[in-house]
Amino acid sequence: MKIIGLTGGIASGKSTVSKFLAELGAIIIDGDETAHRLMEPNQPIWEDVVNAFGREVLNPDSTIDRIKLGAIVFNDREKLQVLNQIAHPRILAEIQNELQHLRHTQPDSVLVLDIPLLFEGRMDRLCDQVWVVWVPREIQIERLMERNWLSREEAVKRIDSQMSLDAKARLADIVIDNSGTMEETMIQVVKYYGAIAGQPMST
Repeated sequence: MKIIGLTGGIASGKSTVSKFLAELGAIIIDGDETAHRLMEPNQPIWEDVVNAFGREVLNPDSTIDRIKLGAIVFNDREKLQVLNQIAHPRILAEIQNELQHLRHTQPDSVLVLDIPLLFEGRMDRLCDQVWVVWVPREIQIERLMERNWLSREEAVKRIDSQMSLDAKARLADIVIDNSGTMEETMIQVVKYYGAIAGQPMST
């Protein structure tokens, strides 16, 4: 099995690159999907989030209102740290369980760990290569403002709550420049995926 660690920052286009990799035949473990699943009502993360932030962060159907929760944590670094301490250990443990299962059931596959906090969670140590999806900071701000209907100040706060894309790029084996067209991004993905997929599989 070959393992690609895929990361980036909010509004960098990581999900687009992940989708391209799936189309090329890679198996994707999506950290955000794992987080959503573990935050469903009455799951351990859900219970701890409600205990920490109150029932006002819930929708009428008892699911977590991610917009409300985001507005709280992205305006208060201490509260963001509380959320991370609740969620990250459980999310990472679940991903590691999935990874071990796939090692046994699909040992000849190329697996992508699509994880926003790949470096912060030290999951990069599990990977043969780490890919960072990068855009210039100003493009990242503009895309986030447009995507989430945020003010510039709100967008900058959310971006600055994460490790910068430039810092991640310095730690990466492969940097995917997503500042151009979708076709230009796809060309990079095909090139680098073909290189790793063509290597002999390790056990």
